[in-house]
Amino acid sequence: MKKILFILIATLGLSQLAEAAPGDTTWVGANNVQLSGYGSYDSTIVIPHPAGISYRRIYMVFTLGKYMCGGTGYCGDWDYTVQNYLVKPDGATFELGRLITPYASAGAPRTPWTWTQRYVYDVTDYVAKLQDTCLIRIFYSGYSGGFTGNIRFAFVEGIPDRNVLDIKRMWGGSFAYGDTTRLDSNNINVHFPAISETAPAGTQTADMKFTVTGHGADNNYCSEFCSHDYKVKVNGAPVATRTIWRDDCGSNELGPQSGTWIYDRGNWCPGAIVYSHHNILTGVTGGTAFNTSIEFDAYAGSGSASYTTEGTLIYYGGMNKTVDATLEDIIAPTNDENYYRENPVCANPVIHVRNTGATTLTSIDIEYGIQGYPVATYTWTGSLAALAETDITLPELDDLHTIAGTTALKTFTAKILTVNGAADADSTNDKRQSQFLPAPFFPPKFTISFKSNNEPVSVGSSISESSWTLYDMNNVEIISRKNVNLSTLYNDTINLAPGCYKLVLADSSCNGLHWWANDASVTSGSFFVRKTTGININLKGYTYGGTFGHDFGCSYTAYFYTSWPLGVNELTQTSVGMGVYPNPAQNSINVYLEGLATINGVIKIYDALGRLVIENACTEVNTAVNTAALANGVYTVQFNDATAPAEKMQSRIIIAK
Repeated sequence: MKKILFILIATLGLSQLAEAAPGDTTWVGANNVQLSGYGSYDSTIVIPHPAGISYRRIYMVFTLGKYMCGGTGYCGDWDYTVQNYLVKPDGATFELGRLITPYASAGAPRTPWTWTQRYVYDVTDYVAKLQDTCLIRIFYSGYSGGFTGNIRFAFVEGIPDRNVLDIKRMWGGSFAYGDTTRLDSNNINVHFPAISETAPAGTQTADMKFTVTGHGADNNYCSEFCSHDYKVKVNGAPVATRTIWRDDCGSNELGPQSGTWIYDRGNWCPGAIVYSHHNILTGVTGGTAFNTSIEFDAYAGSGSASYTTEGTLIYYGGMNKTVDATLEDIIAPTNDENYYRENPVCANPVIHVRNTGATTLTSIDIEYGIQGYPVATYTWTGSLAALAETDITLPELDDLHTIAGTTALKTFTAKILTVNGAADADSTNDKRQSQFLPAPFFPPKFTISFKSNNEPVSVGSSISESSWTLYDMNNVEIISRKNVNLSTLYNDTINLAPGCYKLVLADSSCNGLHWWANDASVTSGSFFVRKTTGININLKGYTYGGTFGHDFGCSYTAYFYTSWPLGVNELTQTSVGMGVYPNPAQNSINVYLEGLATINGVIKIYDALGRLVIENACTEVNTAVNTAALANGVYTVQFNDATAPAEKMQSRIIIAK
């Protein structure tokens, strides 16, 4: 599976990934392949490195996609490990990045056949190795086809934060953990012996970059579903202890998925990038002779537990800039799929900033706004040490209100103006742009229809683990439904003043209102936001009716803007409406009526042949109707007003059990 691929070199701006002016970024294309099965997918490229040119940043952009692989087996539907390697002509090998593919059934709402996801890695530390002829390898651990892999590198000219004096691969591979039945497998530490080193002249700091993910399942569910530690040692003494665990899978930006994506795991989540640990080797400077090693917890299990590892030693010189801030990213507003849960917003932009100078930052002046609208300014104050980073929430931007509910793509720009009251040392890293779609517009009056499932907050409790809360943009709670009863329907009518709001639907065990793996014991809940006419308001493409395709994991956040109408309707023009949900339905439906001064009538359900199959009295805004006796099919639901027999409202539903 080796081929020589064409080289794509383009001097184009990098928009979200780099801030340099046009002409300062060189793109180099590498792998572009279908991952048809387990193994290595290699491409040989030639990377130019003109004399006298330095690179401020080098990014590797790995784009995962899908293709229709056919056959009778699974096709791109599972969580497989993907490792991206740089292999030099002399055989020196470096892992540049790792990710885990998602559960990516084409039937899930986020992963249709046209789906792609970008994973961006900062590989600046490998600058001395990313030169001349290189082999770029995608190692794919999947046993089925269906995914595609595309790698491109962006070389951004400029002064790096600090120079890399040397970089060495120390250890790497997948090793059994705690299995007493195979050779030395019970002692994984034999694969990470102490290695003696002498730091090159000029070394200010040394890092042990260690990437580790847990896989396999023994009698204790290790190493995928158990948590263990490892220590980084210098001269036999621990300098860092790390826990091999990822506890935020239910908040994955790529969700919902079609499998067990919400379960926390051994330092990875399905569909997410794998983060490396950067461990400072305390006391190592230029000329220091030392040895370093890795030590895992002692453990004995029974089965196929293992850890996939990569250890890289990096020697750094001093900081190249004294006072410098980098605007790393725009978190909101943006259409970037890696910030799906944070968008779209209607009030406060959020940016990510890093201190790339030697001096602690205490203030940053920032200019920001939407293209075509006036700009705003803000001064952040705080204390940000060298190489530290932080998210900055900017003050409310009124123009995000103005465009709410529109559908045209917009451009947001943020720029660092001054740092610590003076000019920034490096202006090429001060600006970012993002494209985004505006937040939705909600009417000032609407209804939230929320049905809890039967999963309690704790064993034996009668309180549901699910809730919803409405906040204003000062994060002040407006109204909520918390500590609700199990399997209970709540309808709340909301009246809001003009402004931007945040609606949060949450689940304390991170399995949403419905989780397919619990079908045998947990009944589905539902969550609908409706206009007063009963029509559902679109929540980022979903209505949460209790199927895996509408799951949200730990939480779902919807930002929206609302204002009062510009005119006042005559009373005789008051709108009247009827809503029926869920649809499709199984054993019951709810009929919701709005706009009637008095509700007194009859709900009738007719089958596809026009036969009356159910008739219920209706005197409430929301009426539950038992449909357990109905066969699968299409039905008409009709409301007949007793005070005006000629007036009828009707809707169609599907019964699908």
